[in-house]
Amino acid sequence: MNLDLLPDDCFAHILSFTSPIDACRISLVSSAVRISANSDNVWQKFLPSDYQDILSRLLHPLVYYSSKELFFRLCNPHLIDGGNKTFSLEKSSGKKRYVLSARELNITWAENPLFWTWKPFTESRFSEVAELRTIWWLEIGGTINSRMLSPNIVYEAYLIVKFFDRAYGLDLLPSKVSVEVGHVKSEGTAWLRQYESKKQWLETIWLSNQIEAPRSRAFRRIEERVPGKREDGWIEIKLGHFYNHGGAVEVKMCLKEVTGTHLKGGLVVEGIELRPKQL
Repeated sequence: MNLDLLPDDCFAHILSFTSPIDACRISLVSSAVRISANSDNVWQKFLPSDYQDILSRLLHPLVYYSSKELFFRLCNPHLIDGGNKTFSLEKSSGKKRYVLSARELNITWAENPLFWTWKPFTESRFSEVAELRTIWWLEIGGTINSRMLSPNIVYEAYLIVKFFDRAYGLDLLPSKVSVEVGHVKSEGTAWLRQYESKKQWLETIWLSNQIEAPRSRAFRRIEERVPGKREDGWIEIKLGHFYNHGGAVEVKMCLKEVTGTHLKGGLVVEGIELRPKQL
C-alpha cells in the first residue's frame, strides 16, 4: 500500500496511536509522510493531557511554534512549582518524569542546623541541597500524588545523593527503603556507600555483623541494593517501584536507618526522582 495515497488527516490519526519514536522514524519514508508525521494532530496526542497545567507551573515560560517542538522542549528537565521540582518527558514514550527537590522531602530534623545544613551546590539543578552534618537517626521521605504521573505504567523511585570524602557512619548498617501506594507497600534494604572494591564490600559486611549481630561472627550473604552512578554525576539509590493505575493515590517513598546508634555524616541530598521503569 502506498502511504502517500492516504489522506493527510487519516494518516495523522493513525500515527497518533503509535509513539514519538515511531513517528520520527516513519517521517523518513517520504516528504508527504513527513508532513503528516510532524503535524500538531499527531504530537498533541503524545503530550500529556494536562500539559497546559504543567506549562503554567514552569518557573521559566517556554517559547514554541508547534506541538512537536513543545514535546522535545519538554524532554529536557524544567523547573516547576517555584523551582522545587523538575518535570520532563521521556523522548521514546512521552511518559512523565519528576524530580522532587530536597525542600520537597520530609527529612527528620532537617531544620536543626546542628544536624543538617541547607546550602547552594553548584552541581545541583536546584537552588539548594540538604547536607548531613552529623546525626544518628537518618530518615528521608517524600510523597507525590499518583495523578501527577503517567497512568498504567510501572514507575521507579530513586534517592539522589552525593558522598563527601569525609563521609562516615553511613554504611555500617544497611538502610531500609520502601515505596507505599495506598495499601500496597514494598520494602527492601540499600547501602549508603560508593562501591569501590570487593575488599571494601567484605569490610562492610564484617562491620555490619559486629553491630547488628554481635553474638554471631559468621558472615551473612547480603543481597542489598548498592548505589548507582548517574549520567549527571550524582549517585542514585533505588527506593522501590510501583504500578500506577491512575486516579489520585498518595505515593510515599522513604529511606531510613534508625536502628544503629552510631553517628553518620557527609551525605548530600538533592532529591527523589520518579521515572518510568525501563523494560
